[in-house]
Amino acid sequence: MDGQLSFEFEQRKPIKGYPELHWTGKRPYTSTQYYPAQLKESYGEPKDGWMNKIFWGDNLQVMSHLLREYRGKVKLVYIDPPFDSKTDYKLQIKTRNKVIQNDISSFEEKQYSDIWTNDEYLQFIYERLTIIKELLSSDGSFYLHCDWHRVHSLKCICDEIFGIENFKSEIIWKKTTKTTNFNNFGSEHDTILYYAMNRGTELFQQSYMPLKESELITKYIYLERPDGEIIKLNKAQREGKEKLPEGRRFRGVPLLNMNQNRPNLMYEFLGHTRVWATSKDKMEKLYEDNMIFQIEGGLPQKKGYLDENPGAKVNDMWIDINPINSQAKEKTDYPTQKPEELLSRIIYTSTQEGDLVFDCFMGSGTTQAVAMKLGRRFIGADINLGAIQTTTKRLIKIAEYGEPNWYKGFEVYNVNNYDFFRNPVEAKELLIDALGIQKYDSSSVYDGEMDGWMVKIMPTNRIATKADLEELKANLPYHTFEKRKEENPNGVVEKIRIICMGHEADLKASLEQELSAYKLEIEILDILRDKTDLQFKREADANVVKENNTVAIKEFYPMNLLQKLSMQKESVDDWRQLVESIYIDWNYDGETMRPAVCDIPGKDELVSGVYEIPSSATRIKIKITDLLSESLELEV
Repeated sequence: MDGQLSFEFEQRKPIKGYPELHWTGKRPYTSTQYYPAQLKESYGEPKDGWMNKIFWGDNLQVMSHLLREYRGKVKLVYIDPPFDSKTDYKLQIKTRNKVIQNDISSFEEKQYSDIWTNDEYLQFIYERLTIIKELLSSDGSFYLHCDWHRVHSLKCICDEIFGIENFKSEIIWKKTTKTTNFNNFGSEHDTILYYAMNRGTELFQQSYMPLKESELITKYIYLERPDGEIIKLNKAQREGKEKLPEGRRFRGVPLLNMNQNRPNLMYEFLGHTRVWATSKDKMEKLYEDNMIFQIEGGLPQKKGYLDENPGAKVNDMWIDINPINSQAKEKTDYPTQKPEELLSRIIYTSTQEGDLVFDCFMGSGTTQAVAMKLGRRFIGADINLGAIQTTTKRLIKIAEYGEPNWYKGFEVYNVNNYDFFRNPVEAKELLIDALGIQKYDSSSVYDGEMDGWMVKIMPTNRIATKADLEELKANLPYHTFEKRKEENPNGVVEKIRIICMGHEADLKASLEQELSAYKLEIEILDILRDKTDLQFKREADANVVKENNTVAIKEFYPMNLLQKLSMQKESVDDWRQLVESIYIDWNYDGETMRPAVCDIPGKDELVSGVYEIPSSATRIKIKITDLLSESLELEV
């Protein structure tokens, strides 16, 4: 339903005999409200009508937004949530020739902090898993990445929400062989809990690992030349020390039956009477197809060609995937980044091309990067601005060399923390969406109706004043008021709700006094005070000028970052030392950025700051992102 503002969840009933995890303050999560999304940026073009989506915001609110359109439509959810590792991750702020290290929790709270109370952590996870289940398709799969800190608790919560009967596997990922723990057993692995939405309906595509070198050396000892001659490889050839002759390498597969009590399978074949693994007809067919060989009259064996062996089946112990190292091309310097190979295995196993993949603890964007490379559609979310910036840069670079079958186009949205101060028309639309207002057309003095109240939205870029009410007063339907007054002298003729971003103290009293001839109910809804679950942001500042067919950034003032540097008694000589990236849209449509310039400097480089304006430019929009991943957007 397009106008749906809240969503209810069916809770799984406790099953007698099965344990259930309890904690102080455990609250059933039975419903959530809808939050609108604000489209901020767009990169690339849609494929098959689809644009991938990245959301900045609390993932509970992001998923509440997604329920309207994607409930029951996500094929795979992988999450790598906080581990409750009791660690405060540090963010390094690097300026030219300087390094300042700050505790990010001091200004972004839990966005980089992984320290929780027991009850807080469990409720946090419980609510998010509940809503993830609502997004999954009936044949979907769910993977939860964790470690020893909380795997026992998370398993109980997952059993409660998804059902113990839908639990498929506990995957062990051996991520390291080096530990520094001298008073305990060192931890070398993470755990991935794997659930099906409805076991038996989910997609499962078997993955394989390359064969071990020892297996190649000891088993694949034969080679079939193009002329059909079979030779046995010497040790140097098997070990790769000597070049192999042209041909197909293979191993001998025994054809004897392990069960000798099968008289129906005992017969003579190629001079040997034995209990064979299959019937004589099938054996003769294999022989006709040149799939059976003998060495000097020995027992017949079946050919097992190396080029037809996909490898060793992957089971629940993943020891072949290494963590990100300092030399890896995919390294982003994000503290909890996971290797692409790990996500490739998960996404391949449980999805096909075109399926929808979701990760609401996106981090460095590994899930999204791999989904793009495998031709899957994706949605990502993270509350950390750094994650949004890291993922955006990563996807831009991947899309540059993408294959035609990839879904390369993506959009970046805000859910909550809305930017209401750049576009009053968009701000009004967001409020109408967020509050569930039935919108009126532009001919009405009111913006819409809400629960029987006539709604008027005041300017969103400042507090509402008495002067702002003049348009409303001048255009009120007084003839309707008069008619209602005649019909019911003591009745209310109109209920008017004024929505604003702060207001003068006597705004309501002033309106009531001037309209005292009519009995009105007037309510002031101050979004900043009364709707505290909606958040809004204000921006930094910059000095940008157009000169000589160029746009030049003269100064940039990222207020939060400058304050942090000041606290560290640090200063910079060049504003570019504070900049992570600059994006420019030469033909901004007034709503969504579609950058033509993506100035993302290398590690020891600076942004240009001066950009040539193309002759086709119309309306120029610039986004400057600082080292804290906070952005300033402005038009010039």
